[in-house]
Amino acid sequence: MNIPRDDEQFLNSSLSIAEIIDSDDNPIKTLKHAEAFHYMMLEYGAALKIVETKLNALDSEFNLRHARNPIESISTRLKTPDSIVEKMHRRGQPISIERIQKTLTDIAGARVICSFLDDIYSLADMIANQEDITVYEKKDYISHPKENGYRSLHLIVSIPVYLSQGRKDIPVEIQFRTIAMEFWATLEHKIKYKKKIADPESVSAELKSCADLINEIDHRMQSLRRRTID
Repeated sequence: MNIPRDDEQFLNSSLSIAEIIDSDDNPIKTLKHAEAFHYMMLEYGAALKIVETKLNALDSEFNLRHARNPIESISTRLKTPDSIVEKMHRRGQPISIERIQKTLTDIAGARVICSFLDDIYSLADMIANQEDITVYEKKDYISHPKENGYRSLHLIVSIPVYLSQGRKDIPVEIQFRTIAMEFWATLEHKIKYKKKIADPESVSAELKSCADLINEIDHRMQSLRRRTID
């Protein structure tokens, strides 16, 4: 296959990117200036836009059929070079484009805030059943919450992205939460993240208690909604 000169130069540069990053004293700076890294992030950004479009379409259809929207909000994000390097180091992995793609499944992330618990599982099933999506991993922290009380439904899905070089399957992490779960997670982060806490065990226990109360409210709200269905 004849590759245009500019593309050939890009492919050759991307092949040596692992050696450049691993031998550099500042891998974050190297990533930020690496063309191969920017191309990789373009692919993840494209996958994220596809996921968001699919979710918005499902939300609109649900509104047409049931006169309400199951999604309160959708937020998306791409990991920064700083965050990528920090997570790779935490996992004891060398910094290269290839290794990043093989190690991290949450470079692209979408957070879907739903009205009710049932909405979470309905939307997750609708996404999982689409022919062009493959679900690689499902973590149900609603049925099996983390020790600290955290609740959410996580899916790692593969999204086909088509660019000039052809198809590439890109992983995207989708987190589904109710409004109440998002409320708890947001405040828990503000209370504990990088904070010096005088009595950490007591604070953790109180946060866990709040999470359990919020979960009870979620179920009560779900019950109320079922009683008001026409």
